[in-house]
Amino acid sequence: MSDEIASRRFVTAAEKVDFLSPWTLEEWLCRGDIVKNEHLLMVRANMEPGKDHPFHTHPTREEMIYIISGRAEQWVGKEKRILGPGEMAFIPMGEVHGTYNPFNERLVFLAILSPANAADPAIVDVSEQEPWKSLRQ
Repeated sequence: MSDEIASRRFVTAAEKVDFLSPWTLEEWLCRGDIVKNEHLLMVRANMEPGKDHPFHTHPTREEMIYIISGRAEQWVGKEKRILGPGEMAFIPMGEVHGTYNPFNERLVFLAILSPANAADPAIVDVSEQEPWKSLRQ
């Protein structure tokens, strides 16, 4: 870890790390290559209309999803809610969840995960397994 990262307390737009995943444009603001984090990860996700992060789990992390703009069809287990700005979902460690944007506007949300240095696998896709495969039909 560089001295700059070890001493960094603020992250500017120029210092964030962008990554285009299959689901969203991820803007990483808190992870080990950006700050000297010990417990938290944070990413701002930009999900275009019609995109989704289908049913999956984080076996070794808990997660919060906080909506900044747009609306999310958010699933935690078999429960679905439509979340808007200022609303959030808490996902316990290992819980199946999915975030969908069936709406006509971009969805922007923060995903905050802990612990940062959890054991692998970080994510497990279950979207092709029942009951998750058929749940949204």
